[in-house]
Amino acid sequence: MLELPLHAGTEHPNLWLIAIPALVSFVLGLALGSSADRLRDMVGLAERPSNSDRQ
Repeated sequence: MLELPLHAGTEHPNLWLIAIPALVSFVLGLALGSSADRLRDMVGLAERPSNSDRQ
């Protein structure tokens, strides 16, 4: 009964098919999050002042 909560899924035959994409998407998310400002500036999606800010 105690082995059920301790089961980590390491016996799964294709564990790498689950773990590798999860790790890659996590790292890509960190990279995009850390460079989001530079990407917005490069693409031209930087915040522009609205009409109310110009007055």
